[in-house]
Amino acid sequence: MRIIRTKDYEDMSRKAANIIGALVVTKPDCVLGLATGSSPIGTYRNLVEGYKNGDLDFSQVKSVNLDEYKGLPKENEQSYFYFMNDNFFKHVNIDPANTHLPDGTEPDSEKACSEYDKVIASMGGVDLQLLGLGHDGHIGFNEPNDEFDKETHCVDLTQMTIEANKRFFDSIDDVPKQAYTMGIATIMRAKTVLMVVSGEDKAQILKDAFFGPIKPEVPASILQLHPNFILVADEAALSLVD
Repeated sequence: MRIIRTKDYEDMSRKAANIIGALVVTKPDCVLGLATGSSPIGTYRNLVEGYKNGDLDFSQVKSVNLDEYKGLPKENEQSYFYFMNDNFFKHVNIDPANTHLPDGTEPDSEKACSEYDKVIASMGGVDLQLLGLGHDGHIGFNEPNDEFDKETHCVDLTQMTIEANKRFFDSIDDVPKQAYTMGIATIMRAKTVLMVVSGEDKAQILKDAFFGPIKPEVPASILQLHPNFILVADEAALSLVD
């Protein structure tokens, strides 16, 4: 595990974008595993800036996203398809045909998950997987469990996750209760895993995940075993780590 300590959110975002940008330059047809949520927004902002400055070219890049809410159409402003388009895809020259997310509109969970695993396999796997860290240690929507989930699957969101996401919806009743997510095994197969963590409110779970025992009750803890895991975190998030 490599830890990059940064001053603040902006510094964290810049350094994470530099790592992704270096891969895009050295391997123009790379496969990026992408994440949603507030943590990676700054990283995407920096990547867009790199593109606009002429330093980055995404024309050959392929992407697969971690997850998508079950039941939300792409046009819904809270869908992760909408999020990715709004924060990243529409601002760079990535081919929309090369961007992939689980199909949240597919009601057959087994079919949706199986098809997404086939998409990932057809690309030869993920070169770099970007992650955030949930307050309960979840990565993607792999929630605390009594075992590590392997492949893409449908998950019932925990009350903590629903509460955390309600700020994006008109009411808590509108928050989807299920999502499709890449499994732990899929994430672990990525050649590089890059996690961004910011804020004092993440300090305890960061310590538990990466300086505590490896256990499925803290899903992110499995990343301690990844051969090329990079944690980019600001001083506040690392405040409980010596």
